Amino acid sequence: MPRTVTVGLDGSPESRAAAEWGAREALLRGLPLKIVHVAEPAPVLVAQAPQVGPDTSQHWTGSVPREAAEGLRLRHPGLEVLTEQLTGPVTESLCDAADSAELLALGSRGFGGIGGFVVGSVSLAVVARVERPVVLVRAGEQAADEHRMDPAGVPSAATPYLPVVLALDVDHPDDTLLEFAFDAAVRRETPLRVVSVWPETAVSYYRFPGDLGLQDEVERNHRTALAEALRPWRQKFPGADVIEANRCGSAAQAVVDASREASLAIVGRRIRTGSLGAHIGHVTHAALHHIGAPVAVVAHG
Repeated sequence: MPRTVTVGLDGSPESRAAAEWGAREALLRGLPLKIVHVAEPAPVLVAQAPQVGPDTSQHWTGSVPREAAEGLRLRHPGLEVLTEQLTGPVTESLCDAADSAELLALGSRGFGGIGGFVVGSVSLAVVARVERPVVLVRAGEQAADEHRMDPAGVPSAATPYLPVVLALDVDHPDDTLLEFAFDAAVRRETPLRVVSVWPETAVSYYRFPGDLGLQDEVERNHRTALAEALRPWRQKFPGADVIEANRCGSAAQAVVDASREASLAIVGRRIRTGSLGAHIGHVTHAALHHIGAPVAVVAHG
């Protein structure tokens, strides 16, 4: 059975935006779209109340994915849309659904404090736990937002896609992350902008003689490492238009800045199984909270 592009739908505006994004992604990949709706078990006393009895509750929760699927089929002709109704804890249910998916799309609310986006606790927990790619989509995301303006300066989904942006650590380049990014860019027929950052050397703060030479050497080594990391993937995807964006400074800020005009931003998350629990890393955390485009988090070893 082929994998699906799976979407977690709860009826909220952000989850509906994720469903629309998932439909477009499923068409790009030639895969079915699966809509998953999770209903947490109601407390016994509530479930037994006549006005919200089990039959009424089941009918309401079942209508959410069914009606969404009908609308998606109408708006995206040729798309195969599946639905699945689950009952149980939301985070655990979505993590289980992600295991059999090509990727999982979830909604993320609009602006929160200090100009950042609000990422719910469920989405963060899922991102930190699953080993399949997870894409967070903002409420209000439209297809035209991922494309260049038309010649008249009007948003349009008929124009070429904006670039795909990848945050890459050249010290730990991972094949899973790189393949996902190259594939996403080639499917969209758009450039892949690879953002890689090296930290400013400590001596540069003191302006010692030889500082510039050391900085130049660090930069050359970093550019060489990035080129070597990308070389086999350029060969595997010969049609890819790759832009190497080397930067000095904060990796998180560089990725956020580079993604201001992007159709998709891609960041990695190292899989950790230690006693301290799951972590997503500061660059991924910044991407989820400050990038307006859809953000794909790809777990890797």
